[in-house]
Parts: sequence; C-alpha cells; structure tokens
Amino acid sequence: MTTGSVSPRRADTRRNNERIIAAAKESLTTSGEVSYNAIAKKAEVGVGTVYRHFPTPESLILAVYQREVHNLVEAVPALLKDNPPEQALRKWIGHVAGYLMTKRGLASAMQAATTSHAEFAAKSYEAILSALSTLLDANAEAGTIRPGLDPSTVMQALGGMMFLDPNGDWEGDTQRLFDLLWLGLRAC
Repeated sequence: MTTGSVSPRRADTRRNNERIIAAAKESLTTSGEVSYNAIAKKAEVGVGTVYRHFPTPESLILAVYQREVHNLVEAVPALLKDNPPEQALRKWIGHVAGYLMTKRGLASAMQAATTSHAEFAAKSYEAILSALSTLLDANAEAGTIRPGLDPSTVMQALGGMMFLDPNGDWEGDTQRLFDLLWLGLRAC
C-alpha cells in the first residue's frame, strides 16, 4: 500500500465523475431525462467517459439520488457548527425542500430505473431521518423545542413540502411552512 497524494489520473477520474453526476442532476431536474450525449456535453467529457463511469442509466440515476441524500445528511454537522440549532434546522429544511425539487425529476426516473427502489428509498429515508434526529436533539438540548419529539412525526409534518411548486416561490413557501411547524415544535 502506498501513501501520499492521489495520482493526477485518479483525481481527474473523480472530477469527471463529479461533473457527470452534476450534469445528470441538472438534466433530471429540468427534463426528467437521461441523455448520455447531453450529459457528456454538459459535463465536458466524452460520451464514452459517461458510459465508463455509469454503464446503465439506472446506475447514473442512483448515483445522483445517492449524492443528493449524502449532501443532506452531511450538511448537518456544518450547519450545527456554524449556526444556532434553530437556524441550523431552518436551513436544513431549506436544503430538504431543494432536494425535493430535484427529486421530482428523479422520482419517475428512479421508478423506471430500478426494481429495488423500495429498499433503496428506505435506506435513504433512514439516513435523512437520522440527520433530522440530530437536529431535533440539538434543539431540544438548547431548549428551543420540546424534548422527545419523534423525528418520523416531524418528517411527516414536512410532507407539505411535496406540494411545493418548483416553478413558484418554493423557497418562500418553505420558510412559511417552517414557521408554522416551528410553532408546534417550540418548547413551552
């Protein structure tokens, strides 16, 4: 085993992978389609590179979905570090709303792409629920919300975000939804 910096070729491979996923996310968000040629052009790589990284549309769709879930979960520690718990929760819910706007394009693609959708979605939901639980615990510890709230119940209350209009003021609507939810979460 060797240690040290990553070889330039390996770093280039990672950069290509990231650009492909970003381009695929944009494509799925705007059109709901996976066109390897369009994704390759947007990612500024050859179409063969896209196929090498993601041999099937299903593998590309799942990579985009996994990236979105990963970003939601990984945002929590930084949000808690840089913000008071209430603000961290508010900002994270904004991230969730943005994720849902992306997921609209991913949802039908995922349905068509994989038969293991239910298991994959369940694992993703558990990861997101764990991130929410961390935020709720931080707020309960800070005394801003009632302790002992069930993260599943709070997530269900956030279900209204499924009705946000991606072409409307979904960010403003998210803040208004959070304000309403906050009234129910607050410590008395």
